[in-house]
Amino acid sequence: MPSDHYFTARPAGEAALRTITVTLAGRNLTVTTAGGVFSPEHLDTGTRVLLERVPAPPATGDLLDLGCGWGPIAISLALQAPEATVWAVDVNERALDLMRRNVARLGLTNVRATLPDDVPPDVRFAAIWSNPPIRIGKAGLHALLEDWLPRLDDDASAWLVVAKQLGADSLQRWIADELGFDVERAETSKGFRVLEARR
Repeated sequence: MPSDHYFTARPAGEAALRTITVTLAGRNLTVTTAGGVFSPEHLDTGTRVLLERVPAPPATGDLLDLGCGWGPIAISLALQAPEATVWAVDVNERALDLMRRNVARLGLTNVRATLPDDVPPDVRFAAIWSNPPIRIGKAGLHALLEDWLPRLDDDASAWLVVAKQLGADSLQRWIADELGFDVERAETSKGFRVLEARR
């Protein structure tokens, strides 16, 4: 595994901070990104598909962006649900630094950018939105979802975007068979599946 892959805790390469312009929650925004995080040059296609297809988040409660990177999903959640608490979770400390920079720049006060172990264990989520880190491998991905999907509220949904060629259909079956969730393929677009998982 390369030492500076986006799912390592401390990317070894230079940060090389840069700004890009993106459209999130219907707003044109300038954000800071850097090397050593996922998709630093632009809003990646999978995340764009998720954000275009997922319904509006709950207005209140705790919302989770699992694998937040520099922050497009968490920022979208925070803009759409200003009364909610958005947990932006990542193992990559550079990504969390960028996340904090971006919410500060945008004046968002309802985002908590944190390492996974720093989310209190009793927090339950009214929604989970994620472009999960598929490239950590099947075992790592399954362990990640086993940890977080059971923390959904009883009536809540997790929305995941996964490339069809990277195993979206097998992941859908695994979530249903191993975790006991109802999983529907909500959308298919540009080679990606948007999956909705509910208890």
